[in-house]
Amino acid sequence: MPETQGKMRAAIAIARGVIRCEEVDMPRIQDGEVLVRTLAASICGSDLHMINSGWGMHAFPAMAGHTGHEAAGRVVESRSDKFSEGDIVLTVPFIWDSRCFADYQAVDDKHLLKLDPGIDLDSITLAQQLGTVVYAAKRLPASLEGQTCVVVGQGSAGLFWDFILKQLGAEKIISIEPLAWRRELGLSYGVDEAIDVTGDAVMDVVKEMTGGSGADLVVEGVGSTQTLSQVFHLVRSEGKVVLFGLPESEEPVPFDYSQMFKIRADAFTVLGSQDEPGLTSYVEAVSLISSGEIDVEPIISHRVNISEIDRAFHIADKRLDGAVKVGITFE
Repeated sequence: MPETQGKMRAAIAIARGVIRCEEVDMPRIQDGEVLVRTLAASICGSDLHMINSGWGMHAFPAMAGHTGHEAAGRVVESRSDKFSEGDIVLTVPFIWDSRCFADYQAVDDKHLLKLDPGIDLDSITLAQQLGTVVYAAKRLPASLEGQTCVVVGQGSAGLFWDFILKQLGAEKIISIEPLAWRRELGLSYGVDEAIDVTGDAVMDVVKEMTGGSGADLVVEGVGSTQTLSQVFHLVRSEGKVVLFGLPESEEPVPFDYSQMFKIRADAFTVLGSQDEPGLTSYVEAVSLISSGEIDVEPIISHRVNISEIDRAFHIADKRLDGAVKVGITFE
C-alpha cells in the first residue's frame, strides 16, 4: 500500500484534560498543501493550556494530531510547487490548525520551512518555539545594554528568553522559577540570578534586587492569572512587559489594571510569527540551533513515543522526573 494511504497513529484530545493515541485515517491534501510524515515533535506549554483548560478548543474530540505544532518531518506527497517529495521540513502551523501529534500531517506550504537533509531532527523541533521568541524580541530595543530583565518561568520558553535577552546585551537577567532543576538550567542559558520565591513575596525580592525601582523589562512566560498581575509589580515605572504565556482560559482574566495604569507600563502580547514574510524568525532559530550557537539538547528532558501520548502529557503537565521539554518520537 502506498505511504500516502491507509491508517495512522494520532493523538486525540477526547475531552478537556484527556488525550490518547488512536488509529485514524490518513489526511488527504488539497492544492497548496503537502503531506508530511512526522519524524519528531515536542510538547509546548501552550498544548497543556489548550487541552487542559480548553483555550482555543471549541469541540471535543479534537481533530487528529491537535494541538501539536512543534515538529519536523519528511514530505511524502506534495501539491505545491515549493516542496517536493523527500524534502525535510520544519512545520510551523497556526496553533488552531496544528496537527503534528500524528504519523502524518497535512500542512499548507506557507507554514513549512525546508531544512538541510542532515539536520538533527530530534533537536530542530525546538526551532518552532525559539522562533516565536525571536519574533517577539524584535519588538524590543536593538540593545538592552545596562538593563535588568526578569523572566517569569523557566520552562523551554523562559529558557529561550534567557538566551535571547543575553544576546541583546542585557546586563542582568533574573529568573523566577519554583523548580530547582529548571532554575539550574536557566543559569546555563544566561540567567545571572535565579530565585525560587513565588507569590506576593517575589515582588519584594525583585524590588530589593533592583534597588527599589523594579526591572527594566519583565517577560511573563507562564500564562497564569496570578503571574499576569504579578509582572506589573516587578517592572519599573515606564518599563516594558512581554506577555508571552498563552492565556490559561478564554474567559475574562482579572489582573491588576490599576498597577499597570499607575506605572505606565509598556506591555504587549505576542501572536503571528507564522505570518512573518519568509518565516524569518524561524529561519533565524534554525540557524541558531544548527550552528550550535544555542545547545537545546539539555532542554529535552524526555522522549516518549506517540503511542504513549497520554503518558507524555502526564509527564509534561505534572513536571515529573525533572521534566522541561518532552519530545515525541514516531519509530
